Amino acid sequence: MAQPAGDLARPGPADILKLLAPYPGRVAMATRIALICALTAFVTSAYGTPEAAISAYVVFFLNRPDRVLSVVLGSALLLLVTVIVGVVMVVAMFALDDPMWRVAYIAGLSFGLLFVTSASKLRPVGAIMAMIVGFALDELGSVPFGEVATRALLYAWLMVAIPIGISISVNLLIAPSPRKLAGRELAKRLRLVARSLVKPESTGEALSACLHEGDAEIGTWLKLSVVDGSSARDDIAPLRQAVSSTLAILVAADLATREPSGRLPASIAAPIAGTLENMARMLEAGGYPVDIELKLPNVAELTPLARVVVEDLHDAITRFAMVEAQTDVEGEGKADTSAQAGARTQAQVEAGTTPPPAGKRGGFFLPDAFTNPDHVRYALKTTVAAMFCYLLYSQINWPGIHTCFITVYMVSLGTTAETVEKMTLRIIGCLVGAVLGIAAIMFVVPVLSSVAGLMVLVLIGAWLSAWIAFGSPRIAYAGFQIALVFFMCVLQGAAPGYDLSVARDRTIGILIGNVVVYLVFTRVWPVTVAARIEAGLAALRQQWERLVALPDAVARRAQAASAMAQRGALEQDLALMHYEPSWVRPEPQWIAERRNALARLDALEGPMLLIAERHPGDAAIDGWLKRLTGGLPLASDETGAAAVAAPVVPALHAAQNSPLPIAQGPALPGPPNATLPDAAAADDTRTALLKLGDARLTQLEHAASNDAAKELATHAPA
Repeated sequence: MAQPAGDLARPGPADILKLLAPYPGRVAMATRIALICALTAFVTSAYGTPEAAISAYVVFFLNRPDRVLSVVLGSALLLLVTVIVGVVMVVAMFALDDPMWRVAYIAGLSFGLLFVTSASKLRPVGAIMAMIVGFALDELGSVPFGEVATRALLYAWLMVAIPIGISISVNLLIAPSPRKLAGRELAKRLRLVARSLVKPESTGEALSACLHEGDAEIGTWLKLSVVDGSSARDDIAPLRQAVSSTLAILVAADLATREPSGRLPASIAAPIAGTLENMARMLEAGGYPVDIELKLPNVAELTPLARVVVEDLHDAITRFAMVEAQTDVEGEGKADTSAQAGARTQAQVEAGTTPPPAGKRGGFFLPDAFTNPDHVRYALKTTVAAMFCYLLYSQINWPGIHTCFITVYMVSLGTTAETVEKMTLRIIGCLVGAVLGIAAIMFVVPVLSSVAGLMVLVLIGAWLSAWIAFGSPRIAYAGFQIALVFFMCVLQGAAPGYDLSVARDRTIGILIGNVVVYLVFTRVWPVTVAARIEAGLAALRQQWERLVALPDAVARRAQAASAMAQRGALEQDLALMHYEPSWVRPEPQWIAERRNALARLDALEGPMLLIAERHPGDAAIDGWLKRLTGGLPLASDETGAAAVAAPVVPALHAAQNSPLPIAQGPALPGPPNATLPDAAAADDTRTALLKLGDARLTQLEHAASNDAAKELATHAPA
């Protein structure tokens, strides 16, 4: 059984080995990043541009798995850097000769850019822009006259333009297309389901992880595939249907894995697994399967839950890329989807913590940009920490630790938990990078005789860093920090560096920056993730209420994938509370209650979606949702089941008499007398799903009640 949300501990040695395990595309991504870094080192060495380490490090922020986003991001960043250099050039005219005004301009521009970073869509690169402005103005303060300052600004522009140009070129040549990535991801999920049908005990966590990922990234790849021409427009609708069918396949497989009574015998599981394997090969080859035939033996002797699994798998596989005709009902589903997205956004805006979902289009600024004080506080805290570091190394005349100034912008995030987590990973990465960098200076750099040797050294260090940085988010920041420290140790100028004091000073600076950020973000206006969790739970409840009433299968599954991904994100937020200091973190009871709410939602997602597939708007689902939030009193097994099942029968009759279509499940091959009548079979499977949901929910309610009783006994007065 998976660990409950919020009980996720920091990664141990065994967990780290799992997080470092290869996955499809990881080798290619690390190799592409390493190649760009090595070429960047070659160009900066050839032209003698300063801060070659920063140029190589910028590569890690420019690249995404697909070539389209990588090229777009690099082009946008180049445009932003050009504008920023122009701004710095204008500001330098007034601040170059006056240290006091220079400090004031650095602080003012830092605050403004960080506010925009927090309150707009500039979030991924805004902090880097603020760091470039501050660092450029600081460097300009040490030049003797204007011509040198102009040349320094040109070098600052080249510091970013060189890796951007190389990154765009390499991505256009060897980066995978969005269509290839989408096909590869769908193939991976189908193969996982095929394995789960044969060996269900070993794939439960992997299935849950796939459901937590959602379909948003695949949808983005499909849109981008039209932009770069890797997909024809006529193929997009079948591929979106394939994404929808894959979710249905995952949900059915998850039911079979989690419930022993839902597992399939080998005579049925084997042909399904073989068909899924063939479909996966077609997707990896760049196509998609159509006109799929799946012949199965008699299923009348299976348990009701097993029949649910077989029906859903058969229907999703045989209709895998079959686009249904659009109707007015589908339009209603889209309207509900829009209303649902609006409700979720409103709940997040009222909480003042979370930006609108990625699927909702809007302006450059977030809806709460000028009403939420957290944006101003984030900008102010980060600026104060950065200026403290700037004044520290300036006043003690120790420019070697200027990396503390850079680190502040790289580490600071919106909430205390995220900042502390990132800081912890960066300190670990800093120490690892320092060990690798110093070892390289001592044993490798002295034997290098050409720039080719330096490129090989950078290639190896960048590959190891990228392997970590572009893996699991739980350790990704450590990879970024390893790269930064390693580059700063071995790329000390146009030629290989031998000075150990440079590596020492830069490492000390990074550690100082981390400590300063920790003290500021945990003591001054600390922001807990609790508000984001509270708003997310309320939005999830509303999302499922609207989702289960959608009559269109594609819209319903798309929203279900989004809801499951959002629940996974809330579980990660709850787990992040381990990083919050005790004076910031909520009470243990609050955490336990939210953990139990997410566990209940996890238990009910599959049954709710499976019932909604057959009977949209079923009243039983509303009863479950009320029990999730305490709307119904805690009851025993019998009364609890009766409380939810009471309104079910009339709701079923109403649904059968309504004009909306009701899916009865596919007609599977078998003897004429082997299958139940449609109405009886539908009622049988529905009853089984209701019992499953009630049993899961009651078990969790009793577990929560027992935990509460133990807590009271522990704290009872003697």
